[in-house]
Amino acid sequence: MEILAQYGTQLVLIAALFGLLMAWGIGANDVANAMGTSVGTKSLTIRQAIIIAMIFEFTGAYLAGGEVTSTIKGGIIDPIAFTEHPDVLVLGMIASLLAAGVWLVVASFFGWPVSTTHSIVGAIVGFATVSLGADAVQWDKFGSIVGSWVITPAIAGLIAYVLFISVQRLIFNTDTPLENAKRYGPVYIFLSAMVICLVTLQKGLNHVGLPLTSGESTLISLILSLISAVGGMFFIRRLRFNPQDDVKMHYSNVEKVFGVLMIVTACAMAFAHGSNDVANAIGPLSAVVSVVSHGGAIAASSSIDWWVLPLGAVGIVLGLAMMGHKVMATLGTGITHLTPSRGFAAQLATASTVLLASGTGLPISTTQTLVGAIMGVGLARGIAAINLGVVRNIVISWVVTLPAGALLSILIFGMLEKIYL
Repeated sequence: MEILAQYGTQLVLIAALFGLLMAWGIGANDVANAMGTSVGTKSLTIRQAIIIAMIFEFTGAYLAGGEVTSTIKGGIIDPIAFTEHPDVLVLGMIASLLAAGVWLVVASFFGWPVSTTHSIVGAIVGFATVSLGADAVQWDKFGSIVGSWVITPAIAGLIAYVLFISVQRLIFNTDTPLENAKRYGPVYIFLSAMVICLVTLQKGLNHVGLPLTSGESTLISLILSLISAVGGMFFIRRLRFNPQDDVKMHYSNVEKVFGVLMIVTACAMAFAHGSNDVANAIGPLSAVVSVVSHGGAIAASSSIDWWVLPLGAVGIVLGLAMMGHKVMATLGTGITHLTPSRGFAAQLATASTVLLASGTGLPISTTQTLVGAIMGVGLARGIAAINLGVVRNIVISWVVTLPAGALLSILIFGMLEKIYL
Protein backbone atom coordinates (compact mmCIF):
# COMPACT_ATOMS: atom_id res chain seq x y z
CA MET A 1 0.00 0.00 0.00
CA GLU A 2 2.87 2.36 0.84
CA ILE A 3 4.47 1.98 -2.55
CA LEU A 4 1.24 3.08 -4.23
CA ALA A 5 1.25 6.32 -2.25
CA GLN A 6 4.95 6.87 -2.91
CA TYR A 7 5.30 5.64 -6.49
CA GLY A 8 1.68 5.73 -7.75
CA THR A 9 2.22 8.18 -10.60
CA GLN A 10 5.44 6.46 -11.62
CA LEU A 11 3.72 3.05 -11.71
CA VAL A 12 0.87 4.40 -13.85
CA LEU A 13 3.38 5.89 -16.31
CA ILE A 14 5.30 2.59 -16.47
CA ALA A 15 2.05 0.67 -16.97
CA ALA A 16 1.05 3.09 -19.74
CA LEU A 17 4.41 2.59 -21.47
CA PHE A 18 4.18 -1.19 -21.25
CA GLY A 19 0.51 -1.05 -22.30
CA LEU A 20 1.59 0.89 -25.38
CA LEU A 21 4.23 -1.79 -26.08
CA MET A 22 1.60 -4.52 -25.72
CA ALA A 23 -0.75 -2.66 -28.08
CA TRP A 24 2.16 -2.23 -30.52
CA GLY A 25 2.68 -6.00 -30.44
CA ILE A 26 -1.03 -6.56 -31.10
CA GLY A 27 -0.85 -4.28 -34.13
CA ALA A 28 2.29 -5.96 -35.47
CA ASN A 29 1.00 -9.52 -34.98
CA ASP A 30 -2.76 -9.89 -34.72
CA VAL A 31 -3.82 -7.07 -37.03
CA ALA A 32 -1.54 -8.52 -39.68
CA ASN A 33 -3.42 -11.80 -39.30
CA ALA A 34 -6.71 -10.00 -39.78
CA MET A 35 -5.57 -8.24 -42.97
CA GLY A 36 -3.48 -11.11 -44.34
CA THR A 37 -6.32 -12.62 -46.35
CA SER A 38 -6.95 -9.33 -48.15
CA VAL A 39 -3.30 -9.03 -49.12
CA GLY A 40 -2.99 -12.75 -49.91
CA THR A 41 -5.86 -12.55 -52.42
CA LYS A 42 -4.37 -9.36 -53.92
CA SER A 43 -7.64 -7.53 -53.20
CA LEU A 44 -5.57 -4.95 -51.34
CA THR A 45 -1.94 -3.94 -51.46
CA ILE A 46 -0.02 -3.96 -48.17
CA ARG A 47 -0.15 -0.15 -48.08
CA GLN A 48 -3.92 -0.08 -48.65
CA ALA A 49 -4.46 -2.78 -46.02
CA ILE A 50 -2.44 -0.81 -43.48
CA ILE A 51 -4.40 2.40 -44.14
CA ILE A 52 -7.77 0.62 -43.84
CA ALA A 53 -6.67 -1.20 -40.70
CA MET A 54 -5.39 2.00 -39.10
CA ILE A 55 -8.77 3.69 -39.51
CA PHE A 56 -11.04 0.80 -38.51
CA GLU A 57 -8.82 -0.66 -35.79
CA PHE A 58 -8.80 2.71 -34.06
CA THR A 59 -12.57 3.20 -34.30
CA GLY A 60 -13.25 -0.41 -33.22
CA ALA A 61 -10.96 -0.09 -30.22
CA TYR A 62 -12.40 3.25 -29.16
CA LEU A 63 -16.10 2.66 -29.81
CA ALA A 64 -16.52 -1.03 -28.99
CA GLY A 65 -13.51 -1.94 -26.89
CA GLY A 66 -15.04 -1.46 -23.45
CA GLU A 67 -16.95 -4.75 -23.08
CA VAL A 68 -14.02 -7.14 -23.27
CA THR A 69 -11.78 -4.91 -21.17
CA SER A 70 -13.79 -5.67 -18.04
CA THR A 71 -13.25 -9.43 -18.56
CA ILE A 72 -9.48 -9.18 -18.96
CA LYS A 73 -9.21 -6.69 -16.12
CA GLY A 74 -11.14 -8.59 -13.48
CA GLY A 75 -12.38 -11.84 -14.92
CA ILE A 76 -9.29 -14.06 -15.03
CA ILE A 77 -8.07 -13.42 -11.50
CA ASP A 78 -10.13 -12.83 -8.37
CA PRO A 79 -9.69 -9.15 -7.38
CA ILE A 80 -10.90 -9.91 -3.84
CA ALA A 81 -7.83 -12.10 -3.30
CA PHE A 82 -5.68 -8.98 -3.74
CA THR A 83 -7.69 -6.74 -1.38
CA GLU A 84 -4.93 -6.78 1.22
CA HIS A 85 -2.18 -6.69 -1.43
CA PRO A 86 -3.14 -4.03 -4.02
CA ASP A 87 0.54 -3.30 -4.63
CA VAL A 88 1.04 -6.94 -5.72
CA LEU A 89 -1.88 -6.61 -8.17
CA VAL A 90 -0.42 -3.43 -9.66
CA LEU A 91 3.08 -4.88 -10.07
CA GLY A 92 1.63 -8.10 -11.46
CA MET A 93 -0.40 -6.31 -14.11
CA ILE A 94 2.68 -4.26 -15.09
CA ALA A 95 4.73 -7.47 -15.32
CA SER A 96 2.00 -9.08 -17.44
CA LEU A 97 1.94 -6.19 -19.90
CA LEU A 98 5.72 -6.23 -20.36
CA ALA A 99 5.88 -10.02 -20.61
CA ALA A 100 3.14 -10.24 -23.23
CA GLY A 101 4.52 -7.22 -25.11
CA VAL A 102 8.04 -8.66 -25.30
CA TRP A 103 6.78 -12.04 -26.54
CA LEU A 104 4.68 -10.37 -29.25
CA VAL A 105 7.62 -8.26 -30.43
CA VAL A 106 9.78 -11.39 -30.72
CA ALA A 107 7.04 -13.34 -32.51
CA SER A 108 6.32 -10.47 -34.91
CA PHE A 109 10.01 -10.06 -35.74
CA PHE A 110 10.18 -13.70 -36.85
CA GLY A 111 6.78 -13.53 -38.58
CA TRP A 112 5.06 -16.01 -36.22
CA PRO A 113 1.27 -15.59 -36.04
CA VAL A 114 0.62 -16.06 -32.32
CA SER A 115 -2.33 -15.23 -30.09
CA THR A 116 -2.18 -11.97 -28.17
CA THR A 117 -4.99 -13.29 -25.97
CA HIS A 118 -2.89 -16.33 -25.07
CA SER A 119 0.03 -14.03 -24.25
CA ILE A 120 -1.76 -11.77 -21.77
CA VAL A 121 -3.92 -14.47 -20.18
CA GLY A 122 -0.86 -16.68 -19.62
CA ALA A 123 1.05 -13.72 -18.18
CA ILE A 124 -1.73 -12.78 -15.74
CA VAL A 125 -2.19 -16.39 -14.59
CA GLY A 126 1.60 -16.72 -14.16
CA PHE A 127 2.06 -13.75 -11.82
CA ALA A 128 -1.14 -14.50 -9.86
CA THR A 129 -0.09 -18.09 -9.22
CA VAL A 130 3.40 -17.24 -7.92
CA SER A 131 2.27 -14.22 -5.89
CA LEU A 132 -0.83 -15.46 -4.05
CA GLY A 133 -1.13 -19.06 -5.16
CA ALA A 134 -3.46 -20.93 -7.50
CA ASP A 135 -6.53 -19.77 -5.53
CA ALA A 136 -6.08 -16.24 -6.88
CA VAL A 137 -6.95 -17.48 -10.37
CA GLN A 138 -10.62 -17.91 -11.23
CA TRP A 139 -10.11 -21.23 -12.95
CA ASP A 140 -13.76 -21.55 -13.98
CA LYS A 141 -13.54 -18.35 -16.02
CA PHE A 142 -10.07 -19.29 -17.24
CA GLY A 143 -11.55 -22.60 -18.36
CA SER A 144 -14.31 -20.87 -20.30
CA ILE A 145 -11.73 -18.65 -22.02
CA VAL A 146 -9.60 -21.69 -22.89
CA GLY A 147 -12.74 -23.42 -24.14
CA SER A 148 -13.43 -20.46 -26.42
CA TRP A 149 -10.06 -21.03 -28.09
CA VAL A 150 -11.43 -24.36 -29.35
CA ILE A 151 -15.07 -23.42 -29.84
CA THR A 152 -14.64 -20.13 -31.70
CA PRO A 153 -12.37 -21.46 -34.49
CA ALA A 154 -14.92 -24.25 -34.96
CA ILE A 155 -17.79 -21.75 -35.14
CA ALA A 156 -15.85 -19.50 -37.52
CA GLY A 157 -14.92 -22.51 -39.65
CA LEU A 158 -18.56 -23.61 -39.84
CA ILE A 159 -19.78 -20.12 -40.77
CA ALA A 160 -17.05 -19.79 -43.42
CA TYR A 161 -17.88 -23.24 -44.80
CA VAL A 162 -21.59 -22.38 -45.10
CA LEU A 163 -20.84 -18.98 -46.62
CA PHE A 164 -18.51 -20.39 -49.27
CA ILE A 165 -20.90 -23.23 -50.11
CA SER A 166 -23.63 -20.60 -50.61
CA VAL A 167 -21.29 -18.64 -52.89
CA GLN A 168 -20.59 -21.79 -54.92
CA ARG A 169 -24.27 -22.70 -55.31
CA LEU A 170 -25.61 -19.20 -55.93
CA ILE A 171 -22.80 -17.97 -58.18
CA PHE A 172 -20.02 -20.32 -59.32
CA ASN A 173 -22.10 -23.43 -60.07
CA THR A 174 -24.60 -21.60 -62.28
CA ASP A 175 -24.89 -20.94 -66.01
CA THR A 176 -24.34 -17.18 -65.58
CA PRO A 177 -21.84 -16.78 -62.70
CA LEU A 178 -20.91 -13.15 -63.47
CA GLU A 179 -24.53 -11.98 -63.61
CA ASN A 180 -25.28 -13.82 -60.38
CA ALA A 181 -22.20 -12.29 -58.75
CA LYS A 182 -23.54 -8.84 -59.61
CA ARG A 183 -26.97 -9.88 -58.28
CA TYR A 184 -25.91 -11.44 -54.97
CA GLY A 185 -22.86 -9.28 -54.26
CA PRO A 186 -24.93 -6.51 -52.62
CA VAL A 187 -26.66 -9.16 -50.47
CA TYR A 188 -23.31 -10.27 -49.05
CA ILE A 189 -22.36 -6.62 -48.50
CA PHE A 190 -25.64 -6.17 -46.60
CA LEU A 191 -24.80 -9.16 -44.37
CA SER A 192 -21.31 -7.80 -43.67
CA ALA A 193 -22.61 -4.35 -42.78
CA MET A 194 -25.43 -5.77 -40.65
CA VAL A 195 -23.02 -7.80 -38.51
CA ILE A 196 -20.74 -4.88 -37.75
CA CYS A 197 -23.55 -2.34 -37.20
CA LEU A 198 -25.67 -4.49 -34.88
CA VAL A 199 -22.93 -5.40 -32.46
CA THR A 200 -21.42 -1.90 -32.48
CA LEU A 201 -24.70 -0.15 -31.77
CA GLN A 202 -26.01 -2.67 -29.23
CA LYS A 203 -22.85 -3.25 -27.22
CA GLY A 204 -20.20 -0.72 -28.04
CA LEU A 205 -21.47 2.83 -27.63
CA ASN A 206 -22.59 2.99 -23.99
CA HIS A 207 -19.25 4.24 -22.70
CA VAL A 208 -19.20 7.12 -25.23
CA GLY A 209 -22.61 8.35 -24.13
CA LEU A 210 -24.79 6.88 -26.88
CA PRO A 211 -26.95 4.17 -25.28
CA LEU A 212 -29.54 2.78 -27.70
CA THR A 213 -32.48 0.44 -27.26
CA SER A 214 -32.55 -2.88 -29.11
CA GLY A 215 -35.19 -1.58 -31.51
CA GLU A 216 -33.24 1.59 -32.26
CA SER A 217 -30.05 -0.40 -32.87
CA THR A 218 -31.82 -2.79 -35.25
CA LEU A 219 -33.47 0.02 -37.21
CA ILE A 220 -30.24 2.03 -37.58
CA SER A 221 -28.33 -1.12 -38.53
CA LEU A 222 -30.89 -1.96 -41.22
CA ILE A 223 -30.70 1.55 -42.69
CA LEU A 224 -26.88 1.65 -42.70
CA SER A 225 -26.66 -1.88 -44.15
CA LEU A 226 -29.13 -1.02 -46.94
CA ILE A 227 -27.10 2.10 -47.76
CA SER A 228 -23.94 -0.03 -47.88
CA ALA A 229 -25.63 -2.60 -50.13
CA VAL A 230 -26.91 0.06 -52.55
CA GLY A 231 -23.50 1.74 -52.63
CA GLY A 232 -21.87 -1.65 -53.27
CA MET A 233 -24.33 -2.37 -56.08
CA PHE A 234 -23.40 0.85 -57.91
CA PHE A 235 -19.69 0.23 -57.32
CA ILE A 236 -19.91 -3.32 -58.70
CA ARG A 237 -21.76 -2.09 -61.81
CA ARG A 238 -18.94 0.36 -62.49
CA LEU A 239 -16.31 -2.39 -62.51
CA ARG A 240 -14.78 -3.14 -65.91
CA PHE A 241 -15.15 -6.77 -66.93
CA ASN A 242 -13.06 -8.27 -69.74
CA PRO A 243 -14.18 -11.67 -71.11
CA GLN A 244 -10.61 -12.37 -72.17
CA ASP A 245 -9.56 -12.43 -68.49
CA ASP A 246 -11.62 -15.60 -67.96
CA VAL A 247 -9.53 -17.37 -70.60
CA LYS A 248 -6.36 -16.86 -68.54
CA MET A 249 -8.03 -17.63 -65.21
CA HIS A 250 -11.48 -19.19 -64.87
CA TYR A 251 -14.00 -16.94 -63.05
CA SER A 252 -11.54 -14.03 -63.10
CA ASN A 253 -14.33 -11.48 -63.64
CA VAL A 254 -16.47 -13.01 -60.88
CA GLU A 255 -13.53 -12.70 -58.50
CA LYS A 256 -13.37 -8.97 -59.30
CA VAL A 257 -16.79 -8.63 -57.69
CA PHE A 258 -15.57 -10.45 -54.61
CA GLY A 259 -12.57 -8.15 -54.56
CA VAL A 260 -15.05 -5.38 -53.67
CA LEU A 261 -16.57 -7.59 -50.98
CA MET A 262 -13.09 -8.28 -49.58
CA ILE A 263 -12.59 -4.56 -49.01
CA VAL A 264 -15.90 -4.35 -47.11
CA THR A 265 -15.09 -7.38 -44.97
CA ALA A 266 -11.53 -6.12 -44.42
CA CYS A 267 -13.05 -3.03 -42.82
CA ALA A 268 -15.36 -5.21 -40.72
CA MET A 269 -12.47 -7.48 -39.72
CA ALA A 270 -10.28 -4.56 -38.66
CA PHE A 271 -13.14 -3.06 -36.62
CA ALA A 272 -13.88 -6.45 -35.06
CA HIS A 273 -10.27 -6.97 -34.11
CA GLY A 274 -9.94 -3.51 -32.60
CA SER A 275 -13.08 -4.01 -30.52
CA ASN A 276 -11.91 -7.34 -29.07
CA ASP A 277 -8.12 -7.35 -28.83
CA VAL A 278 -7.50 -3.81 -27.58
CA ALA A 279 -8.65 -5.23 -24.22
CA ASN A 280 -5.52 -7.38 -24.07
CA ALA A 281 -3.44 -4.20 -23.74
CA ILE A 282 -5.68 -1.80 -21.86
CA GLY A 283 -7.37 -4.27 -19.49
CA PRO A 284 -4.32 -4.68 -17.22
CA LEU A 285 -3.47 -0.98 -17.68
CA SER A 286 -6.99 -0.01 -16.65
CA ALA A 287 -6.67 -2.19 -13.53
CA VAL A 288 -3.44 -0.38 -12.53
CA VAL A 289 -4.98 3.05 -13.08
CA SER A 290 -8.07 2.09 -11.07
CA VAL A 291 -6.16 0.72 -8.06
CA VAL A 292 -3.73 3.67 -7.92
CA SER A 293 -6.42 6.33 -8.37
CA HIS A 294 -8.52 4.75 -5.58
CA GLY A 295 -5.58 4.76 -3.17
CA GLY A 296 -5.18 0.99 -3.19
CA ALA A 297 -8.87 0.14 -3.03
CA ILE A 298 -9.81 -2.59 -5.49
CA ALA A 299 -13.22 -1.83 -6.93
CA ALA A 300 -15.40 -4.64 -8.26
CA SER A 301 -15.98 -2.54 -11.36
CA SER A 302 -14.69 0.82 -12.49
CA SER A 303 -14.92 3.11 -15.48
CA ILE A 304 -12.09 3.26 -17.99
CA ASP A 305 -10.15 6.54 -17.88
CA TRP A 306 -10.64 8.70 -20.96
CA TRP A 307 -7.03 8.34 -22.17
CA VAL A 308 -6.68 4.56 -21.84
CA LEU A 309 -8.68 3.40 -24.90
CA PRO A 310 -7.05 5.92 -27.29
CA LEU A 311 -3.61 4.85 -26.01
CA GLY A 312 -4.35 1.24 -26.90
CA ALA A 313 -5.76 2.23 -30.27
CA VAL A 314 -2.68 4.35 -31.12
CA GLY A 315 -0.35 1.51 -30.11
CA ILE A 316 -2.18 -0.95 -32.37
CA VAL A 317 -1.92 1.43 -35.32
CA LEU A 318 1.83 2.03 -34.77
CA GLY A 319 2.60 -1.69 -34.51
CA LEU A 320 0.74 -2.46 -37.72
CA ALA A 321 2.43 0.32 -39.67
CA MET A 322 5.96 -0.52 -38.45
CA MET A 323 6.07 -4.35 -38.53
CA GLY A 324 2.68 -5.69 -39.63
CA HIS A 325 3.92 -6.77 -43.05
CA LYS A 326 5.95 -9.71 -41.67
CA VAL A 327 3.10 -11.74 -40.18
CA MET A 328 0.81 -10.61 -43.01
CA ALA A 329 3.14 -12.35 -45.45
CA THR A 330 3.21 -15.51 -43.31
CA LEU A 331 -0.54 -16.06 -43.04
CA GLY A 332 -1.89 -14.54 -46.26
CA THR A 333 -1.15 -17.54 -48.49
CA GLY A 334 0.13 -20.33 -46.24
CA ILE A 335 -2.88 -22.36 -45.07
CA THR A 336 -4.76 -22.68 -48.35
CA HIS A 337 -4.86 -20.97 -51.74
CA LEU A 338 -7.13 -17.97 -51.31
CA THR A 339 -9.11 -16.23 -54.00
CA PRO A 340 -11.20 -13.12 -53.24
CA SER A 341 -14.36 -15.26 -52.91
CA ARG A 342 -12.71 -17.63 -50.43
CA GLY A 343 -11.06 -14.78 -48.57
CA PHE A 344 -14.40 -12.98 -48.32
CA ALA A 345 -16.05 -16.02 -46.74
CA ALA A 346 -13.18 -16.41 -44.25
CA GLN A 347 -13.11 -12.73 -43.31
CA LEU A 348 -16.86 -12.34 -42.88
CA ALA A 349 -17.01 -15.50 -40.76
CA THR A 350 -14.15 -14.26 -38.59
CA ALA A 351 -15.63 -10.77 -38.21
CA SER A 352 -19.01 -12.22 -37.25
CA THR A 353 -17.50 -14.56 -34.65
CA VAL A 354 -15.17 -11.96 -33.12
CA LEU A 355 -17.79 -9.22 -32.97
CA LEU A 356 -20.34 -11.51 -31.32
CA ALA A 357 -17.75 -12.69 -28.81
CA SER A 358 -16.73 -9.08 -28.12
CA GLY A 359 -20.34 -8.16 -27.44
CA THR A 360 -20.64 -10.93 -24.84
CA GLY A 361 -17.35 -9.95 -23.18
CA LEU A 362 -15.51 -13.18 -24.06
CA PRO A 363 -11.85 -12.52 -24.98
CA ILE A 364 -11.27 -14.93 -27.85
CA SER A 365 -8.21 -15.30 -30.04
CA THR A 366 -8.62 -13.48 -33.34
CA THR A 367 -5.71 -15.47 -34.74
CA GLN A 368 -7.33 -18.80 -34.01
CA THR A 369 -10.71 -17.62 -35.22
CA LEU A 370 -9.25 -16.53 -38.56
CA VAL A 371 -7.31 -19.78 -38.96
CA GLY A 372 -10.50 -21.72 -38.23
CA ALA A 373 -12.36 -19.69 -40.86
CA ILE A 374 -9.64 -20.18 -43.49
CA MET A 375 -9.65 -23.93 -42.78
CA GLY A 376 -13.43 -23.94 -43.16
CA VAL A 377 -13.07 -22.39 -46.62
CA GLY A 378 -10.36 -24.90 -47.48
CA LEU A 379 -12.48 -27.84 -46.31
CA ALA A 380 -15.24 -26.72 -48.66
CA ARG A 381 -12.81 -27.79 -51.42
CA GLY A 382 -11.61 -30.94 -49.62
CA ILE A 383 -8.92 -31.70 -47.03
CA ALA A 384 -6.24 -31.79 -49.75
CA ALA A 385 -6.70 -28.03 -50.23
CA ILE A 386 -5.27 -27.34 -46.75
CA ASN A 387 -1.53 -27.18 -46.08
CA LEU A 388 -1.51 -29.27 -42.91
CA GLY A 389 2.20 -28.61 -42.31
CA VAL A 390 1.58 -24.86 -42.00
CA VAL A 391 -1.43 -25.48 -39.76
CA ARG A 392 0.67 -27.75 -37.53
CA ASN A 393 3.39 -25.10 -37.14
CA ILE A 394 0.83 -22.42 -36.31
CA VAL A 395 -0.78 -24.62 -33.66
CA ILE A 396 2.65 -25.31 -32.12
CA SER A 397 3.25 -21.55 -31.85
CA TRP A 398 -0.10 -21.23 -30.04
CA VAL A 399 0.84 -23.95 -27.56
CA VAL A 400 4.20 -22.30 -26.81
CA THR A 401 2.69 -18.83 -26.35
CA LEU A 402 0.70 -19.53 -23.17
CA PRO A 403 3.63 -20.86 -21.09
CA ALA A 404 5.99 -18.29 -22.63
CA GLY A 405 3.76 -15.47 -21.40
CA ALA A 406 3.50 -17.06 -17.95
CA LEU A 407 7.26 -17.64 -17.60
CA LEU A 408 8.23 -14.13 -18.72
CA SER A 409 5.63 -12.64 -16.37
CA ILE A 410 6.97 -14.63 -13.40
CA LEU A 411 10.54 -13.48 -14.11
CA ILE A 412 9.58 -9.81 -14.56
CA PHE A 413 7.30 -9.86 -11.50
CA GLY A 414 10.21 -11.22 -9.44
CA MET A 415 12.42 -8.31 -10.56
CA LEU A 416 9.70 -5.73 -9.80
CA GLU A 417 9.21 -7.25 -6.35
CA LYS A 418 12.90 -6.74 -5.56
CA ILE A 419 12.72 -3.13 -6.74
CA TYR A 420 9.48 -2.01 -5.08
CA LEU A 421 8.56 -4.45 -2.29
